[in-house]
Amino acid sequence: MTDNKQSPLQAYTRAVAEGFIDDPAQRQAVEALETCYQALQQGCAVAQGVYLYGRVGRGKTWLMDQFYRNLSVPARRQHFHHFIRDVHQRLFRLMGTADPLAVIASELSDEIQVLCFDELFVSDIADAMILGRLFQAMFARGLIIVATSNQPPSELYSDGHNRKQFLPAIAAIEQQMQLVSVDGEQDHRLHSGATIQRYWIKHAEHSSVMPELFAQLSAGQKAEQGELSLGTRTLLTQAYSDNVLWCDFAALCDLPFAASDFITLCDRFQLLLLSAVPVLGGEQQAAKIARGTEDAAQQVEAGDRHLPMLAPADDSVRRFIALIDECYDRGVAVYIEADVALEALYTQGYLAFAFRRTYSRIKAMQLESFAKY
Repeated sequence: MTDNKQSPLQAYTRAVAEGFIDDPAQRQAVEALETCYQALQQGCAVAQGVYLYGRVGRGKTWLMDQFYRNLSVPARRQHFHHFIRDVHQRLFRLMGTADPLAVIASELSDEIQVLCFDELFVSDIADAMILGRLFQAMFARGLIIVATSNQPPSELYSDGHNRKQFLPAIAAIEQQMQLVSVDGEQDHRLHSGATIQRYWIKHAEHSSVMPELFAQLSAGQKAEQGELSLGTRTLLTQAYSDNVLWCDFAALCDLPFAASDFITLCDRFQLLLLSAVPVLGGEQQAAKIARGTEDAAQQVEAGDRHLPMLAPADDSVRRFIALIDECYDRGVAVYIEADVALEALYTQGYLAFAFRRTYSRIKAMQLESFAKY
């Protein structure tokens, strides 16, 4: 280990000495990461990965990043959205290959020894089916995985259709990774610090803060309005400049943009202004998937599957969650003007658990230290 490298334990001990709150739950995670780190640094043939899970704001990402930044072996750190996008791109390239997931696992093991990814969360049937086999193939080739999640492995994709396709991935995670609950009483994102307002409530009798805010943040830049190409789709903006994008919630979250489009957004812009954000929660309603092709001679097996009880805006809320995840991970500050206070933005609905992370991340964006803008 070179002099400028710090093990997870050394990094944590130093952070505590500098004022970081000592947290027993985090210390347990540090011990697991330290064991993995030392095995990798010393070239041990066998090293066990680590799966950190717990409520939002418990420092899981920070702990994983300290582990990753100081490794001397080939490693990659990705948000889970990026990892999935990379896998889909590789699958497209390998179309027609007999066992593409095995090839992908081999490619990854040739490229890196350690894969770190943040926010492991599975909600898509296609992703679940891919990961069911890919995790097994990666572990079989000795790839070490360190991951964070809000859920223990046993609860991943818990309400998903054809969940049995994902069970092999859960079994592989539980066998090959050390599971550590990081669920202490401290929400480390919410500790005091210098703040900057990035969330406003729009009152009907007051003008929007967004025009003046956009002008201030875009000072000295050429500003444009109208349509903007974003990934594979066209976004209707209120305005945009070299590094600032301003659009309404409906334009970005009501239309079928995907996580890959939000990645493109963060590649281009350093600040996002999101106006006209409505109340997002609501009463859950019954839903049922269509029974396949109309007048089909046979019932489609998946066609009788009952979907979860969803609130009317939950499709848009899923996109909003993915958007905030990507912006937070990339250090893109989001300035929000909404109809209600943040605490009242989503209080009722199927996505309440997932939205806790979004709430915490928006709160963290109010800290001056979040981003340089």
